[in-house]
Amino acid sequence: MKVLITGGAGFVGSNLAAHLLQQQADVTVFDSLARHGASENLAWLRSLGDVPFLHADVRNAADVEQAVRSVAPDVIFHLAGQVAMTTSMQNPRADFEVNVLGSINVLEAVRQHSSATAIVYASSNKVYGNLDHLDLVEQAMRYQPRSLTSGVDESTAIEFHTPYGCSKGAADQYMIDYARGFGLNTVVFRHSTIYGGRQFSTYDQGWVGWFCRQAIETQRDPSRDPFTISGDGKQVRDLLHVSDAVNAYLAAFHNIAQARGQAFNIGGGMSNSMSLLELFALLEARLSVKLSYTQLPWRQSDQKFFVADNTKAERLLHWSPQMPKAKGIEDTVRWESR
Repeated sequence: MKVLITGGAGFVGSNLAAHLLQQQADVTVFDSLARHGASENLAWLRSLGDVPFLHADVRNAADVEQAVRSVAPDVIFHLAGQVAMTTSMQNPRADFEVNVLGSINVLEAVRQHSSATAIVYASSNKVYGNLDHLDLVEQAMRYQPRSLTSGVDESTAIEFHTPYGCSKGAADQYMIDYARGFGLNTVVFRHSTIYGGRQFSTYDQGWVGWFCRQAIETQRDPSRDPFTISGDGKQVRDLLHVSDAVNAYLAAFHNIAQARGQAFNIGGGMSNSMSLLELFALLEARLSVKLSYTQLPWRQSDQKFFVADNTKAERLLHWSPQMPKAKGIEDTVRWESR
């Protein structure tokens, strides 16, 4: 099994590469090392074994073409991307170039040089916009749909908000259309929150890890200044541990005949859903701290509720999340305490 992972030194990419190395797969890591933590993740991967590394950028068509031609992969896990909505607002052009142009470069390289290669692409729940049509009830600790019991499924209309939503959504649709129009073996994963070890979280990306770190720092210094949150803290996401994300990517490749040309909502599901306030309560009990924070205005186009309905993935990929949120957050606290 020959594998090319774009963004292979990132959070999900490095976890996926490490798992594949354990399975004796032939893995090539493609990464620009621009993101904080990528160099550390690459060093970690190299400590596990001999990992071919391409210091390259998906925005450069020649870099991508050379990688595809030299590796001739069975599958490309296309994880390279600009991943923060706030960054997309600050620099929409860079967001477009990484997410849309970079994805076109991957698709064209495969179409022209390796048409049998499967591509599994990391899209986003942001392709669904604000989800204002959900009938939400405001509870003490969270927003909860009045009648939605299994989460948001793939029949939900896409509606791109913010440059990030537009760029991820455009690449999402290109992936699906290259399966339809050119016969490529593409699969799209619309992710919610992925969390766990090897994530170098920031304020605007990786919220579970970021708030775990705030709790740890509060435990170390109870007199520290309050941290900030956007909105009222009742917004809900489902938590997908990175080990379950890795298994989902492999399931897509192993079931490519059924999955090709399809988009899948991939998340932790209702049982692993959590609001910010619920996470804070768990961390306060776990670390014996009292968290102090101040509220900022809501982020633009922030969804008050998103939980993935995994039914389609369960049916076609034979995949479902296995890591319960309490155990996964414990894993994240250990990582953030490093």
